[in-house]
Amino acid sequence: MEPAVSLAVCALLFLLWVRVKGLEFVLIHQRWVFVCLFLLPLSLIFDIYYYLRAWVVFRLNSAPRLHEQRVRDIQKQVREWKEQGSKTFMCTGRPGWLTVSLRVGKYKKTHKNIMINLMDILEVDTKKQIVRVEPLASMGQVTALLTSIGWTLPVLPELDDLTVGGLIMGTGIESSSHKYGLFQHICTAYELVLADGSFVRCTPSENSDLFYAVPWSCGTLGFLVAAEIRIVPAKKYVKLRFEPVRGLEAICDKFTLESQRLENHFVEGLLYSLDEAVIMTGVMTDEAEPSKLNSIGSYYKPWFFKHVENYLKTNQEGLEYIPLRQYYHRHTRSIFWELQDIIPFGNNPIFRYLFGWMVPPKISLLKLTQGETLRKLYEQHHVVQDMLVPMKCLRQALHTFHNDIHVYPIWLCPFILPSQPGLVHPKGDEAELYVDIGAYGEPRVKHFEARSCMRQLEKFVRNVHGFQMLYADCYMDREEFWEMFDGSLYHKLRKQLGCQDAFPEVYDKICKAARH
Repeated sequence: MEPAVSLAVCALLFLLWVRVKGLEFVLIHQRWVFVCLFLLPLSLIFDIYYYLRAWVVFRLNSAPRLHEQRVRDIQKQVREWKEQGSKTFMCTGRPGWLTVSLRVGKYKKTHKNIMINLMDILEVDTKKQIVRVEPLASMGQVTALLTSIGWTLPVLPELDDLTVGGLIMGTGIESSSHKYGLFQHICTAYELVLADGSFVRCTPSENSDLFYAVPWSCGTLGFLVAAEIRIVPAKKYVKLRFEPVRGLEAICDKFTLESQRLENHFVEGLLYSLDEAVIMTGVMTDEAEPSKLNSIGSYYKPWFFKHVENYLKTNQEGLEYIPLRQYYHRHTRSIFWELQDIIPFGNNPIFRYLFGWMVPPKISLLKLTQGETLRKLYEQHHVVQDMLVPMKCLRQALHTFHNDIHVYPIWLCPFILPSQPGLVHPKGDEAELYVDIGAYGEPRVKHFEARSCMRQLEKFVRNVHGFQMLYADCYMDREEFWEMFDGSLYHKLRKQLGCQDAFPEVYDKICKAARH
């Protein structure tokens, strides 16, 4: 009984403290208290529920049987909207706080919400090497199933809560993208409900214009109801090499060289300052040296980016064998390095051993509880951006990031960008090697002002024919946006499919200039 009494006393004292200080004060200045006492346990309950639900649904094979009925229900909702006069735009009924993006979707309150309860894995066909999934299936869910039967996605984006629909309608990338491209490039078919309530399946050879226009369209061409994605055989471990590199020129040369080597299954860089980085290269393997096995995903292990930094501090190269699924989600526990701003002592060994099994808090719950004041503080004093630039511009880009926002660590992830129709493609007619530069954290540049600094960064990215990931705050005006993205096919299909009265244009849905 004593532990229960102690816990009750602590909870009572906390509530008294909140009453005295005010909930908003606690949420802003001592957020870790609220996160540790409430959001971590709640996140754990969410994870257990969704894991058990996915397991039961797959074992009972109920998802395929229910899928067609659910799609018909979506079609019915769209037709009812049309019969009622199509007075407002449509959007998915999923609450904005459930998305991984930090942006708050205010349009959910004014648009017609279409409920889409599609969150299951429908089929795994190992002969065709295809997995068919619903749009709200998460990466954690997909990896748990596929790796258990010896398969994996060629590109498996990092965070557990990222959904298939978000990665298609937005975009997704991982350290295998130098071989396979972005998440959209491993998809072989999309199934959608269109603005008139009709159902359509599109592939590179069937309804091909729509197939190439869907990625990055943010749900403004139709409602995604299923996708077919390539799978490849999985192995037990990733044999991962760590190499500290100093000097910006050496970093760029080494990173470019390793990204061009297709024998590397995985390539990733963590930049800790403008001239200090660790470049990691990995290959999948079924064999491991026991002395070099590192279960980095275990709750008591150091956060991955801190573990990597040790190789830089000691100036030593390293070789480790990491279990495959733990490698895929290596940044999940620390939400890359964002969690250190929320729980400053989260990487302390005592905290990891006692409470690490509940980490991380779900991003959706963090959004739900942040409040307007904290949201504005984050918007003005925090950066979460991924900019995709040609690899040949890497050195110039890193200088620009350093001067404009000065956020470290920086994530470097290479990818091959095929020359295909759609919103995003290289300037020329051939595939080109690009790099995702991910900056997440508090800017250390003097007199940082979010709008002016980000507009400066966006201008640089446009000038080098790069692209900004659309989950983040975007400050471009309409002309600048369509200078960055190729809207020719997108606008043609919007007109063809009657989307102009059914869905907002992608710019109006995501850009700050259009929403304020």
